[in-house]
Amino acid sequence: MRLVQLTIPAGKRRTLLEALDEQGVDYVVTEETSDRDYTAVAYFPLPASAVEPVLDSIQEQGVDEDAYTVVVDAETVISRRFEALREEYENGDVESERISRQELQAEAESLTPSFDIYATMTVVSAIVATSGLLLDSAAVVVGSMVIAPLIGPALGASVGSVLDEEDLFLKSIKYQLVGVFLAILAAAVFALTVRVTNVVPPGLDISAVDEISERLAPDLLSLAVALGAGVAGIVSISTGISVALVGVMIAAALIPPAATVGIALAWGQPSAAIGSTVLVLVNVLSVNLAGLLTLWYAGYRPENLFELGPTQERVRRRVVGLVVIVLLFGVFLGGITYASYSAATFEENTREDIETLLEQPEYDGYQLLELEVVMDEDYPFLSPERVIVTIGGPPGETDPELADELHERVNRYGDDSIDVEVRYVEVAHR
Repeated sequence: MRLVQLTIPAGKRRTLLEALDEQGVDYVVTEETSDRDYTAVAYFPLPASAVEPVLDSIQEQGVDEDAYTVVVDAETVISRRFEALREEYENGDVESERISRQELQAEAESLTPSFDIYATMTVVSAIVATSGLLLDSAAVVVGSMVIAPLIGPALGASVGSVLDEEDLFLKSIKYQLVGVFLAILAAAVFALTVRVTNVVPPGLDISAVDEISERLAPDLLSLAVALGAGVAGIVSISTGISVALVGVMIAAALIPPAATVGIALAWGQPSAAIGSTVLVLVNVLSVNLAGLLTLWYAGYRPENLFELGPTQERVRRRVVGLVVIVLLFGVFLGGITYASYSAATFEENTREDIETLLEQPEYDGYQLLELEVVMDEDYPFLSPERVIVTIGGPPGETDPELADELHERVNRYGDDSIDVEVRYVEVAHR
C-alpha cells in the first residue's frame, strides 16, 4: 500500500480532482500557503499496483515534474473505496504484484551509492574475500559478500534500459566495469602483499585450497547461479521486497571469482586466472541479461509512449548481444565441465578396473588401499597427469609384473600417456 502526496499546480485543481474521482480514488485536499505556483496538496492511498496507472493518468492532465509527487509506504488503510481499488488492480498476475515505474527508478538509483563509497566498499569486500579464500574459510567469504555494494549497479543497468533512462544505464555500466576492475586489482595487491611477507605459508599451492580451486575451473552450474541472482534481484526490487539477501547472492556471483583472479595473478599464474576471469565476465553479463528479461516480462515500459518503439528495439539488441556473448562463455564453461566429468569418469573406471585386476587368482593377497589422481596445471581444462596407486600385499612380497599391468590398465582410459606410481604397503593378517 502507498500514500501519495501530490502538489496541485494553479489552474489544475478541478481537472486533477475529477481525474481522481474517475479512478475511484479516495483523497484529502489541503490548501497550499507557500505563495508558490501550487494551490493545494492532495493526499490519497493506493494499492502498489495502482500507483503507476493513476500517476500516468494525472500526468496526462498536464502535471509535469515541476509539481513534485511523494510516494511512501502505508501500513494500514481502512476504506471501502480503497478495497474497491485493490480488487480492480490486484488480480494475481505479475504486473499487479510489481511496484510502479516511478518507484522502480527511484529504488534503482537509491541502491547505487556515491562513487567514493562504492569504490571503498568494493575494495574492502575484495580484500575480505581474498583473506577468506586464502584461509579456505567459507564463512569469511560469505562475509565479504554482505558488504559488497554490487546490487545497485547490477540492477540499475536493466532498469535504465527498459525505462529509457540512458543516464542511469550508462552510470550503472560504468560502476560495474570499475567495480570488477577494482575488485581484481585490490585482491591482486593484497594477495601479493601477504605472499611476499610470508603471512601465508611459503610455497602455498593455491590449487590445493578448496575455496580457490573450485573457482579456478568453474563449470556450467556457475551460469545458473548468475542467472538466478539476476532474476531474484529484479523480482525483489520490482515487488518491493527487501533486497539485502539478494544483494548477497549477486555479490556471491562476482566478488569471490574476482578475488580468485587477483590471487592467481599474485601467484604468477595468469593461465590459472583464465577460468575465474571468464566466470566473472559471464556472471556480470548473466545478471544483466536476467534483469532485462525479467523487467520486460513484468511489464515495465518507458513513460513516454512515443519512446516505446525505440526502447523496445534497444532492449532487443541488448538482449540478443548478451545472449550471444553468454552462450559463447557458456560453451567455454561447458568445456570445463566436460573436462571435469572426463576426469571423474577416468578415476571411477580406473578404480573399478584395478579392483577387478586384483581379484584375479594370481594376485591373491593384494588389495587396493588408495587411488590418487593428480591433475595437470593446464587451467582451466584440467586432465589427469599422474596416478598414484597404493597396493597392500603380504609382507616381503612384491609382484614385478603387477606394476606393468597397472600402468597398462590406467592408460587404457587416458587420452595421453599417464605416469603411474605404484606404492606397496605390507599388510599383515593376524
